[in-house]
Amino acid sequence: MDTIDVGVLIPTGTAQWDAADDPRDLIALGRTAEHLGFTSLFVNDSLISPRIEALTMLAALAPATERATLGTGALLPFLRRPVQAAQSLASIDLLSGGRLTLAVGAGYPGRFGRPFYDLSEVPWARRFARLDETVALWRALWNGADSFHGEFHHFTDLPPALRPYRPAGPPIWLGGATPTALTRTGRLYDGWFPYPPDPADYTTGLHDIHQAAAAAGRAPEAVTPALFVTVRIDGDDEDTAHAHRATDDYARATYGMPRTELEKIQAVVTGTAEQVGERLSRYVAAGARHLVTRLAALDLRGQREQLERTAALLPDLRARPRPRTGVRPGQWACAGNDTRDVRRAGE
Repeated sequence: MDTIDVGVLIPTGTAQWDAADDPRDLIALGRTAEHLGFTSLFVNDSLISPRIEALTMLAALAPATERATLGTGALLPFLRRPVQAAQSLASIDLLSGGRLTLAVGAGYPGRFGRPFYDLSEVPWARRFARLDETVALWRALWNGADSFHGEFHHFTDLPPALRPYRPAGPPIWLGGATPTALTRTGRLYDGWFPYPPDPADYTTGLHDIHQAAAAAGRAPEAVTPALFVTVRIDGDDEDTAHAHRATDDYARATYGMPRTELEKIQAVVTGTAEQVGERLSRYVAAGARHLVTRLAALDLRGQREQLERTAALLPDLRARPRPRTGVRPGQWACAGNDTRDVRRAGE
């Protein structure tokens, strides 16, 4: 898989808006990103702060765009009833002409995850098994199943489900990075969507996924290697202080923590265009083939500026050499992750 896709996260959270911003301009931002050459538009799904609901945003983007993949990063299925969610997802896939990709996750320990299970009246225990079974239920519905019996979901005489644009349904990626998550990704999912601070950990994780895929009789190419990365481009060759300050403001507004803490648990790339391009290329060399960039700006004007600066990197990023090397893993966390290493987590 040699094609490099680069997408952008649409800032659906109110923490990324100025008081004067009109949230309807998010649709125009998505169209601009597609025009600038970004190949995907992603939205995140959470209750940690007020935001436009993820599937509503994708439904609005579907008729307003033409080519870009529409993705979730990461969708939290426990927030929704599973049969109705299958219909909503199939609807977006149809309305977009088959452009939907789903990254899913099970939520985080602590204040960023468990309270939302309580709000959803879904048990916290065995949440990863529930996630896998929910995905299996969706796929069964999209393939015409009239019943489903698992550990968590039991349905007899299911009504006919809306079929998505593609017969097999949209690709489903997993956001996870523990050994068990890597194994599940290789066995069950169509893509991997982590955010390791160190590209070396990306290489190791992808190697483990390929081993799990082979053990399950799947080809390595069956799993799309993706990456979620926060980006800020500012300054000149001598001064990147503004980029660091702006990213610190973003981290505090979004997560309530400084940039230096966020960088310990997520991929964060800041600096001049040259510095950002070089650091992103390390993830490409590590094996990532679909980069989803989250732009560290706290209003839509700043988002547009960062969008244009990041777009200028696309030709060179896609042309860089892409070797891979094996390394040993470290400790890190990722979006929607089933990880024991998370101490803090975000949207």
